[in-house]
Amino acid sequence: MEIKNHTRIIEFVLIGITSEPDLQILLFVLFLFIYSLTLIWNTGIILAVRSSPSLHTPMYFFISSLSFLDVWYSSTITPKMLVDFLAEKKIISFLGCAFQVYFFCALGSTETFLFAIMALDRYVAICSPLLYSSIMTHQSCVSLVTGAYVAGFVHSFIETGYTFHLSFCASNVLQHFVCDYPALFELSCTDARVNILVLFIFACFVTISSLLVIFISYGYIIGTILKIRSVSGRMKTFSTCASHLTAVTLFFGTVFLVYLWPSTSMKEKRVATVFYTVVIPMLNPLIYSLRNKEIKSAFRNIVYQKRLLHCNHNLHL
Repeated sequence: MEIKNHTRIIEFVLIGITSEPDLQILLFVLFLFIYSLTLIWNTGIILAVRSSPSLHTPMYFFISSLSFLDVWYSSTITPKMLVDFLAEKKIISFLGCAFQVYFFCALGSTETFLFAIMALDRYVAICSPLLYSSIMTHQSCVSLVTGAYVAGFVHSFIETGYTFHLSFCASNVLQHFVCDYPALFELSCTDARVNILVLFIFACFVTISSLLVIFISYGYIIGTILKIRSVSGRMKTFSTCASHLTAVTLFFGTVFLVYLWPSTSMKEKRVATVFYTVVIPMLNPLIYSLRNKEIKSAFRNIVYQKRLLHCNHNLHL
């Protein structure tokens, strides 16, 4: 669907998170720190998985795929937000807004599907361990992740195409710190009810279909865990799912608040958007590595190898 600009508006003005100058400086420092940790921790996860042969398994392939996705997901929002904290007027061009909302939606939808795929991986590993290696081959893992990207980007293409066929001819002030569908609908001077319905239907399809896969998978997983006689065996098996459940709860809870809860105010949507676009991509690698001995060990090996290379370099000098 071709995006056409039928409007007199050539740029949008973002109101940002706050208009207090002192608070903007404080938030700039805070979110710069969070974004730096997001890049460092997620890149660390990717390097740890790639460099350690013991982590060349489907579960860690999906975790590293999530880290790769989180780097780009956060990068569609945070750099622009950081610049706006220091800018007197927070402006984004019409085309820039279209690209931002497209990649924002595409990567977010992809992450939603990826969480469902990770739940399926845990289901096969726990409920059908003897068939795990034959079902979750490298080729099937790559195909599943590729499918998540294709579905996410196609979904965003449709949503963005519908949104930017609207006419924006009144105010150009977005009540948000980022270009997002609900804020854009409020500026439309044409009837946006069809667009809102389309957004709701697609958001329901993407979110609820993924949640159904997650709920059904964990229903079978819990049933299998309850059949384990020893308490230690149950806890050990469930611990492989705890990180994923934590990440899913944080992500889907905030997405539901923004897109599927009608009474959510724009202020509440801004806060929720900050959380799932800026904070959660930083928390995900922490959630997956905090209780994971294999990832911790891989991190230590990377640090050790770097120190060894540094020492050898100094000796040669």
